[in-house]
Amino acid sequence: MFSFKIGNILIDSDIVFQWIIILVLAIGAYLLTRNLKGKLTKKEVVLEMLYDTVAGLVRGNIGESYMSYVPFIGSLMIYLLILNLVGLLGIMPPTKDLNVAIGLACISIVVIHFTAIKRNGVGGYLHGYTQPFVLMLPLNIMERIVFPVSLSLRLFGNMLAATLIIELLYDALNHVAWFAQLGIPIFAHAYFDVFDGTIQMIVFTMLTMVNIKMTAEH
Repeated sequence: MFSFKIGNILIDSDIVFQWIIILVLAIGAYLLTRNLKGKLTKKEVVLEMLYDTVAGLVRGNIGESYMSYVPFIGSLMIYLLILNLVGLLGIMPPTKDLNVAIGLACISIVVIHFTAIKRNGVGGYLHGYTQPFVLMLPLNIMERIVFPVSLSLRLFGNMLAATLIIELLYDALNHVAWFAQLGIPIFAHAYFDVFDGTIQMIVFTMLTMVNIKMTAEH
């Protein structure tokens, strides 16, 4: 862990790692999508399979009318998955930082409410808070406030717990013998980084998708 300041702004390692991941993803996306010729090359087949997987997920969960969100959902899935998996490289997953989890939740919330306003207009969007009847207004407002809180805390809590457990495991094994750290942690990383990290990505993405539809059609 490290940190430094740019003026009065504190930049920590989680932010730096996110910048690096964004840069790598941007370069990778450029290299993979340039000079596409529509031929059945291995690269294009893999890219099409990836797109079809995300498109099928969007179509199956929120419907054909939301297919324009495939790029957003796909980008969110890839970015969040990589953030969760960097623990395999010996780097603390940025998602174990509450600020990072809140930032990701804010992105989802902006997309969710922008979609609702775009599809229903400002009047229709505000009218949705009174559905199914006016007395539901306080509960509907509370629901919209609680959702981003629960979305960010769920991601943060699970990733922080996984990180702490792995750290405790390494510390315990270090007291046994240094070579004990070479093999046993593989199983912990497989569960807490790969399995749990993938599950948290799926949960975050699915909740975002479902709420895009529910809020727009409420």
